[in-house]
Amino acid sequence: MTIKDTGPKPQSFDIETATKENRDYRSVAWSGRYLQVTLMSIPVGGDIGLEAHPETDQFLRLDAGHGRVRMGPAKDDMPFEQDVSDGWCVLVPAGTWHNITNIGATPMQVYAIYAPAHHKPGKVQATSAAAEADQDDEPADWSVQSDTVLDKHG
Repeated sequence: MTIKDTGPKPQSFDIETATKENRDYRSVAWSGRYLQVTLMSIPVGGDIGLEAHPETDQFLRLDAGHGRVRMGPAKDDMPFEQDVSDGWCVLVPAGTWHNITNIGATPMQVYAIYAPAHHKPGKVQATSAAAEADQDDEPADWSVQSDTVLDKHG
């Protein structure tokens, strides 16, 4: 199943099927003015990447695989730890450092909802290395952004 990001236009798709079928590290499925949905596939032993979003709450849901969530007030102080699997959600308060590591034997299939948008509409990044090196991954000019830095990476 291929999802085409229609930008801030009405959209509907089977998110569970799309998430499970996604093979890219990150694929932007829909970008609105205030919200964005991304699909992620995290390989065995990989992770989503240690980060914090100063002014963004985040919702993540696992549709396949097994992970370990760590969260806390600083990248070297993450006392919250929880193993998660298919059907679990992870709720990340704004400003909280977080990471999810794939501890299973198969890829971990996740979707994430950000508000505001964090990525270029329709952006597909095959691997975490490609995502980290990507110099063309800014939210659309028409999306509503805060005046502060969106992400902090560990």
